[in-house]
Amino acid sequence: MKLRIKFAKSGVMRFIGHLDVMRYFQKALRRAEIDIAYTEGFSPHPVMSFAAPLGVGLESSGEYFDIEVCSYTTSADMKERLNQVMAPGMEVLSVTMLGDKVKNAMASVAAASYLVRFREGYEPDFDWIGQIKDFYSQPSIMVTKKTKKSEIELDLKPSIYQLSAKREENGETAVYMLVDASSAGNVKPSLVMDAFFKTIGRELPEYALQVTRTETYTDIGGGEGQELAPLEEVGEIF
Repeated sequence: MKLRIKFAKSGVMRFIGHLDVMRYFQKALRRAEIDIAYTEGFSPHPVMSFAAPLGVGLESSGEYFDIEVCSYTTSADMKERLNQVMAPGMEVLSVTMLGDKVKNAMASVAAASYLVRFREGYEPDFDWIGQIKDFYSQPSIMVTKKTKKSEIELDLKPSIYQLSAKREENGETAVYMLVDASSAGNVKPSLVMDAFFKTIGRELPEYALQVTRTETYTDIGGGEGQELAPLEEVGEIF
């Protein structure tokens, strides 16, 4: 049976890299006595599939990974057992059951949403909020993206599905964006913000941004136009 686990990552845990997060959950599943399935062969390992890796230093309330189990109880029970062994900064938000035809978490990712804030002391000293709308209304947003072997010119506009500035309850202003997070696209919020600053003739200071991934989405449109839904919504509570 395949299960999908949604979790949040915050505080000091945001500095833990993806490979360490994988090892962390392997140990947590054992401590929670989840009856996870293992691969066969000389060196068996837990059957797990993580969605889009989160960059070091980023917080998130919408991370996912899939596991296969040999037996299970209920969503509420398994969520509680996992949270009992979580370290501060890690929280399991939901456990859902996947159908046999559902693609694994890694292959399912189509988009991700982010809130981008400026760190204290890095807030722009000019009126930038109104310029976000003008930036996004451009017919194209050309950027230079570095790859492992070279640099390529590309148009970011088709990969940015939503972009706006919003005032939060605490009075701070954050940039909300929904962007392509598929293996073919995978747009980073820092690339969008850097392009915005360059468009208005400014330079984005290094380490200026505090980024939170708020959700990870899959495309349930079935080839008839894009229709995004959180990865947990393709599963069922049990």
